[in-house]
Order: sequence, then C-alpha cells, then structure tokens
Amino acid sequence: MQRVVTAEMDLELGASVDLIVQLAAARSVPVSAERLTFTQGDRVFTPTEIVDQSGTRLHRLTGEPGRLEIRYEATIEGQAPAGRASELEAITYLRPSRYCQSDEVFSQARRQFNGLSGHELIVAVSEFVSTRTAYMPGLSQGTDSAVTTLMTGQGVCRDYAHLVIALLRAMDMPARYAACYAPGLQPMDFHAVAEAYLDGAWYVIDATRLANRRSLVRISTGRDAADCAFLSFHGGYVGLEHLRVDAWAVPDAASPDGSETFAPVLPEHTDPTRDDLATLVQMA
Repeated sequence: MQRVVTAEMDLELGASVDLIVQLAAARSVPVSAERLTFTQGDRVFTPTEIVDQSGTRLHRLTGEPGRLEIRYEATIEGQAPAGRASELEAITYLRPSRYCQSDEVFSQARRQFNGLSGHELIVAVSEFVSTRTAYMPGLSQGTDSAVTTLMTGQGVCRDYAHLVIALLRAMDMPARYAACYAPGLQPMDFHAVAEAYLDGAWYVIDATRLANRRSLVRISTGRDAADCAFLSFHGGYVGLEHLRVDAWAVPDAASPDGSETFAPVLPEHTDPTRDDLATLVQMA
C-alpha cells in the first residue's frame, strides 16, 4: 500500500525566533520520496535535522520577522517492520508525565481493570476510553490532561491518547504517545494515538475509532503531547495563520489484465470500520 501525506503551515513571525518543527515522517517510515521547504518571500531556509532516540525527526531553524511558509510532502511505500523495544524505553514509559498522570488515576484504574493484564488489558482500556469519552473538537484546551479528560468525559485525539496512556501506566504496562498522519481520518488533521508495550513490542491503540491503525504514518513519539508538538518556538511571537493536513492511500496501480483499478486496497486500509479492534497492530 502506498500512502501520500502533506502538510501546509504558514506562520507570522514577530521577531527572530527559534523554531522547532515536527512534520516529517519518522526515521523508521519507508519513505520513497519527500520534500520539506521553508520559504519567506524569495528566501529559502535550510533547517538543521535532529533525530531523537525514538526516530523522531526535528527540524530547527531561526526564522526572521514576516510570513514563513512551510510545506511538506512524502510518499510512503509499503510497511517497514516495526523494531523491538528496549528495556530503557519500557522503564521510561512507565513513569507519570505532564499530561499522563498515572499516579493520579491509579486508584480508579485498579478498580476498573482489576485482574486484567496483557492483551485483555489493552482491549479493555481502549474500550473504556472509547465509550466513556465524547469526541468534541474545539472544547478541549492544549493544557488538558488525562485527569481532565477523565473528569469531563470529552476531548480530541490527544486527550483520548493521554487517558489511555495514564490508565495503562497505572496498571504497570508501559505506554507512550505517537503523533501521526492518518489516511481516511475525518475530520482530517494531525492525529494522535497511544501505544502499549507488550512482550517486547509496541501496539497501537486509537480509542477515537476515527482512523484505521494499519494506515497510520508515524511522525513523532514521546511520553505525551509535550514531546510531539508539530511546532514549538522560543524567543518571540509566532502566529499560526494557516494549517492544512492531508493523507491518503493510493490503490494498486493496475489489475492483472493491465487496466486501472481503485479497489479494494483503498477502503480496506483507510476505513476505520474495517479495523479489527481486538487485533494487535504495530506502527513502523
């Protein structure tokens, strides 16, 4: 399956600003073609690429006052085999973090999921968060945490992911946050999911049920959204003037007789209703 992902971001910079952008597909993703540009009028900026321990690619540059246009496009061919997790990762992602306060939801998690472990625990937590949380765009704040989401029962994808992560960590299962492109997502935007650690591997949990896990393209990985922001900056004012994200799967190019075909690859891999939620799925 081939997937194409794009992002457009226009920023208004009020001063010379240190910008850190996380838009590019992660190092592990099998990218066959890619283009990332930063332009300001006739000037083209060349960012510094920094790759963290999880394979997230950060692009850093100093922007000057005025309008900065950022464009990204990549084509992904097939699926790369997911790597094995390290012992250090498992320890890191057991600890409470800024938006995933597993220590504060410990008692409720223990009551709700008493006696569950492994695959059963992953399925139970995913189902609990999915059924107890209403997807409400525009109502959650960037500072909302897993505790907030548990109390209000509403949020967007980042909130669902934070609550899943906090509950799993409270049950002694390492869990982490992943930002990604999601072909078939409605409404289209950057997407966030949780990943649970089981038997040496990481498995995707999307409690929103808005995307098919097999189609996801990883951008960044971290303890929570604080590690995976698509934009962070230091030293001055930055206004987000325009943001557009898109992602789609490309069907097989031709049928055995050489004619064009557009089925069945597209719906199978991008339709959320065709994602078997009881199956463990890994993301490269």
